[in-house]
Amino acid sequence: MKTFYADEQKTHDPKMFLSSGAAQPNPEKPERIERLVAGAKAAGSEIHRPRNHGLKSIAAVHTPEYLEFLQNIFLRWSRIEGASNEVIPNIHPLARTGSYPASAVGQAGYHMADTACPISADTWISACWSAWSAVEAADAVLSGDRSAYALCRPPGHHAFADVAGGFCFLNNSAIAAQHLVKDGRRVAILDVDLHHGNGTQGIFYGRADVLTVSLHADPVRFYPFFWGHADERGEGLGLGYNYNLPLPRKTGDDGFLQALSAALRRIEAYAPDALVVALGLDAYEGDPFGGLSVSTPGFARIAQAIAGLGLPSVIVQEGGYLCDALSDNLTAFLTGFGNAGR
Repeated sequence: MKTFYADEQKTHDPKMFLSSGAAQPNPEKPERIERLVAGAKAAGSEIHRPRNHGLKSIAAVHTPEYLEFLQNIFLRWSRIEGASNEVIPNIHPLARTGSYPASAVGQAGYHMADTACPISADTWISACWSAWSAVEAADAVLSGDRSAYALCRPPGHHAFADVAGGFCFLNNSAIAAQHLVKDGRRVAILDVDLHHGNGTQGIFYGRADVLTVSLHADPVRFYPFFWGHADERGEGLGLGYNYNLPLPRKTGDDGFLQALSAALRRIEAYAPDALVVALGLDAYEGDPFGGLSVSTPGFARIAQAIAGLGLPSVIVQEGGYLCDALSDNLTAFLTGFGNAGR
């Protein structure tokens, strides 16, 4: 299986976020790439640099208003006297309808859901190369590879069409899925991250051409709180095309795999001909966020079950934070996926 990533993805280096009202070091660090590269290599994956795909695939998912904001907000913010070194919102609208603010401060609040996605001088270019890694992996599958791994960092599944959040700026999984749809594929997205992929759900919530399925810690007491509940089934044309499986805190291998079986049945009922796996390794029992309790061997079992669908698959990296087993968890997943059916 090929792995795609670019060194430019390391330059985004966020310094802080707020957790329960307290400033904390941001856990979405560039070192994640080094650990994940090591894990991919240990699984026998070849590392490839993606091409610069421009904005076309990104703009197929995100609004031009939002993309213009991401490209220019840091420079505009840096001109504000006394502004922080990173773009961090201090105001959010109660409703995002009607007028659009002209000020950098107002636009930051409009386009950033929380404090976990600070924007620096290097954020835009890192986010673009992350998205291009996902596009390149999708292209590999379209060219005949049975699977490809996009080492996306920064991650993407909390990014809506025009809102950043939860360490995410461009929704890499959605961009890969839309790229496959454009080529005529019928696509399902399976998100196995610790956190609900609220941005991915939001992008496709009113559409019937992409099925979105997510297993995650129950958001009633866990980020992202306001999305990811079992009664969120889609709307309009998309009603019945969104399936959430919230899990109790500390769910381990057996409970996760039981829920995964239900997720796979739903995907089979949709009859897709391509799959995007939003791979979060933060469901690990030793991950700093501590929401679920999947073991390292459990990731191999999860991968084997998903690979059993027999679908051409784009695996897109989402969460999974610095801990001793991060590399091993990726190795277990990629190895399990590649060995399924042998």
